[in-house]
Amino acid sequence: MRISVFVTGLILGFSSTFAGDINGLSSREGLSLNGDWKIIVDPYENGYYNYRWLPFDAETHASRSAYFMDSKAQSPTDLIEYDFDKSKSIQVPGDWNTQIAQLYYYEGTVWYRKKFDYSPSENKKQFIFFDAVNYKAEVYLNGHKLGTHTGGFTPFYFDVTNRIHKGSNSLVVKVDNKRLKEGVPTLNTDWWNYGGITRKVRVIETPENFISDFELKLESVESKTVNGHIQLSDTTVGVDLVVSIPELKKELKLKTNDSGRVKFSFNTKKLELWSPENPKLYSVHITTADDELSDRIGFRTIRTEGKKILLNNEPVFLKGICIHEEYPVDGQGRVNNAEKAKQLLTWAKELNCNFVRLAHYPHNEEMLRLADEMGIMVWEEVPVYWTIDWTNEDTYKNAENQLSEVMLRDRNRASVIIWSLANETPVNENRTKFLTRLAEHAKNIDNSRLLSAAMERHDKEGEPHVYVVEDPLAEVVDLVSFNQYTGWYGSTPDLCSKIKWEISYDKPVFISEFGAGCKQGLHGDKMHRWTEEYQEYLYEETIEMLGQIDGLCGFSPWILVDFRSPRRVLPEIQDDFNRKGLISDEGIKKKAFFVLQKFYSEKE
Repeated sequence: MRISVFVTGLILGFSSTFAGDINGLSSREGLSLNGDWKIIVDPYENGYYNYRWLPFDAETHASRSAYFMDSKAQSPTDLIEYDFDKSKSIQVPGDWNTQIAQLYYYEGTVWYRKKFDYSPSENKKQFIFFDAVNYKAEVYLNGHKLGTHTGGFTPFYFDVTNRIHKGSNSLVVKVDNKRLKEGVPTLNTDWWNYGGITRKVRVIETPENFISDFELKLESVESKTVNGHIQLSDTTVGVDLVVSIPELKKELKLKTNDSGRVKFSFNTKKLELWSPENPKLYSVHITTADDELSDRIGFRTIRTEGKKILLNNEPVFLKGICIHEEYPVDGQGRVNNAEKAKQLLTWAKELNCNFVRLAHYPHNEEMLRLADEMGIMVWEEVPVYWTIDWTNEDTYKNAENQLSEVMLRDRNRASVIIWSLANETPVNENRTKFLTRLAEHAKNIDNSRLLSAAMERHDKEGEPHVYVVEDPLAEVVDLVSFNQYTGWYGSTPDLCSKIKWEISYDKPVFISEFGAGCKQGLHGDKMHRWTEEYQEYLYEETIEMLGQIDGLCGFSPWILVDFRSPRRVLPEIQDDFNRKGLISDEGIKKKAFFVLQKFYSEKE
């Protein structure tokens, strides 16, 4: 049985850990393993496969490859060429593409090693927690393979209680960012495939029976009732728990049931609701005799009523912008600290945004916690993008796992109001079955937020100036969201004034993307592509056109900052950057920035 489970895990590529513990582990500090890691670039994967292309792991169900590379032991596999001590170092968190010039376009395997000292406490559990590794991570500790995780943007962890040593330890990670037809995302995307351990790594220590999951959410504005649950890692019945919110003078004394779980509710008329105008957060403390966790949580409701989105029962217009998790201003790629995350959200606030779409994958946890503090509503998305393998069951399980991991991580973030299932996927039966199934899974985890997906608009047959949105997925989601690029792809901005819209759904309508590329500092006639004047003109005309849509509840233009994409190669204009940003890759605002800023400042 143990062998069969191990092999299944390797085939599917998912961690063997229970995803539900993410929420109870991610907020703990622990020992940081950030900083310098040694790396070995391995494009032929000779450190993993022998010359017959058989994995060394499969021969013994042990991590021979990691062991020999780490110990420099003589071996029949000739891995003596692999010597971490003589190899380059790289910063974690970070991507290899922008840290090492030779790896700028590299897609493949890189081995990482971190040596660290540790002194495990008695009667405690230890976990190694990764905030994200792109894309497939195979993790070894002291020569023992812990497991595998697939998915480049969600957290995962391993219980290392019986594997971590007192004194020196060696952590080795095989990172592989090759694009795959059956992957999520798949082969073709419009963003850079940054490889590496792109987010934080730490060793977390907990009691043997620890707080593994918790959730608090507001039931309704009228009742001011907060519902919640707490799950312990052990199923021991009758464990005493205390939930306290000092500012509300609330203290609940509870006991777990025979599943190690407790549900609770309370109401208070003093509760201040979270909103962009008043991003109120309460300090919440959960304690047992052995464990304690604290979080800062806001309470609000989000729902739809006909063609309106209601935040705390009041209509809200989503003044948004799309954001990639990239900060190219300093020449680097992936956002790797809270300061960079805050700069992106600060620029969004300067635009007068109350909403951001975090495209096209889950962003780092700091972004969500900062959004809570700064009063910015958030759309979170998984990378079910363009041409997914809709009939592959493992592909579906991969997407479902990534969705579960981000939803469990961020279930207590008041800022998150929309879970998005996909972006620009073709309308067909297999795709709709895939996404409907994913929607049902999302609702089972969390039915307190809205579901959507970035769909597409189409020309009405025989009437080229009439745009329609007809998609069976629109019946499944809570708001009709779609991308449209009138004035950029296949047309010019003056077409906008001729467009009429036909959208038959009795749901709010949200424009998840529009925009045009321009090179910051390039000026000319407003009909001359790539100039700031062209982008500015398109924004003016598009805003006017979208205002005609019945039920329009907001939009998030594409995109805040220029970002890298291998699809964007036009010399002297793009140079590997998608130039649709309102801010350049050097941090300079373009003319269209101020068009959107003015519109949002005047929009109620």
